[in-house]
Amino acid sequence: MPAQISPSILAADFARLADEARAVDGADWLHVDVMDNHFVPNLTLGTPVVEALSRATGTPLDCHLMIEDPDRWAPQYVEAGAGSVTFHVEAAAAPVRLAREIRAKGARASMALKPGTPVEPYEDLLPELDMLLVMTVEPGFGGQAFLDIMLPKIRRTRQLIDKHGLEMWLQVDGGVSADTVERCAEAGADVFVAGSAVYGADDPAAAVRALRTQAEEAARRTSAG
Repeated sequence: MPAQISPSILAADFARLADEARAVDGADWLHVDVMDNHFVPNLTLGTPVVEALSRATGTPLDCHLMIEDPDRWAPQYVEAGAGSVTFHVEAAAAPVRLAREIRAKGARASMALKPGTPVEPYEDLLPELDMLLVMTVEPGFGGQAFLDIMLPKIRRTRQLIDKHGLEMWLQVDGGVSADTVERCAEAGADVFVAGSAVYGADDPAAAVRALRTQAEEAARRTSAG
């Protein structure tokens, strides 16, 4: 599938979120990091901001819930306007039931894995998901350096997806930039969350286009090889 870029508003100017959302018109998704200061040591935003963003932009919202008790809260983000909702398997009590509820409400269901969480124990859950997120930094803060040691995990995840013939997406989040996006694409990722690499650029929309081109060219090279 074509590469998709999901700019993270965690790196945007929170005083101008509507303008910042429009600054990346042409992005495939707008990544919204929700943190509760419990599951991760940071606090960001909640459903009221998601509702406001959904009215301010035509770009679909990709909500990444770094929160405790996602079984209770995740469905509310669908109701707030999210087109995709990602919960952390480390926090979910019943991930299959939660994924099915997210889908039933009309959004794409996605599950995230921290760097230290292996993918293999969750192989049987993959058919219940539309996307799997492999974190390439520890969740909780933007601007962290990419963890190269996650590349083999991305490859293994892509192999599991292909093994089962699934039409699911493989997302990476953390330290994705012009220096790392090609390695992620070569490993099998096809959805790329980028914060500072987009919002730190003079032209965020151009940065989105450049990252997409890099990822697609890397994926083509890998397929050809």
